[in-house]
Amino acid sequence: MVGSAILRKLSALGFYNLLLYTSDELDLRDQQTVAHFFADQKPEYVFLAAAKVGGILANNTFRADFLYENLAIQNNVIHQSYVQGVKKLLFLGSSCIYPKLAPQPLKEEYLLTGLLEPTNEPYAIAKIAGIKLCEAYHDQYGCNFISVMPTNLYGYNDNYHPEHSHVLPALIRRFHEAKIAGEPTVTVWGSGTPKREFLFADDLADACVFLMESYNDPQLINIGTGEDLSIHDLAQLTKEVVGYPGELVFDASKPDGTPRKLMDVSKLHALGWHHTTSLKSGIRLAYGDFLSKLESGLF
Repeated sequence: MVGSAILRKLSALGFYNLLLYTSDELDLRDQQTVAHFFADQKPEYVFLAAAKVGGILANNTFRADFLYENLAIQNNVIHQSYVQGVKKLLFLGSSCIYPKLAPQPLKEEYLLTGLLEPTNEPYAIAKIAGIKLCEAYHDQYGCNFISVMPTNLYGYNDNYHPEHSHVLPALIRRFHEAKIAGEPTVTVWGSGTPKREFLFADDLADACVFLMESYNDPQLINIGTGEDLSIHDLAQLTKEVVGYPGELVFDASKPDGTPRKLMDVSKLHALGWHHTTSLKSGIRLAYGDFLSKLESGLF
């Protein structure tokens, strides 16, 4: 999702000399494969968006996979970027790096000031390691490696898996299937009270290109909207966009995760960047993407 959004942005700006491989063609978890790729192709700029990702169930179920595979991807790409003299690397982290009970909104300096949310701790630890690896290569070797922390993302080419997706694409699929089947209710995991912030992936791509061109500080920087809403309100909004006429049921026996995750984006705003896609407009675009993939037989 993020990689394709960055590709769309770069293409729209006229960049054409792009090195594009699928995960089947280039396994970033394999050290020798990555070393050969960098030695052969010698990229000048790297957007490191590749990661093993998933929602709360996937994070909590595949704990070893999320820690090992993300560490492998990061270590290989960041190290080879140093070895082959990449001019600049942008590493994409995640808002889950911040402590579970950190003050809100989440400022960059809150990193490593408290315990992590247990359900996604392995993924968060991997991302924290990536941030610190970029900082270390900057400090020791002078590499221009920067780290950005996006908030919760959604958009074109999202993962709509019924169990392993994030909350917003999961809701889109669930409401659509319930609408088609005429189901009277839809069950949403958790109490509905946690608050989350959502950023359209194409807005993230715009911010990443903006920061690649203008930001050279090894200290991480947040990317988000600075606005959040409860999962209850998110479900209601998604229900409205999809056109599902039934009722919502919240299953409080399922985990809520972190009570609130709102990013402090004052640092990014001070540089002159702001998001442009409203949540309702973005959900409409994402639902259209879901329908097009459904019609193409991709589910």
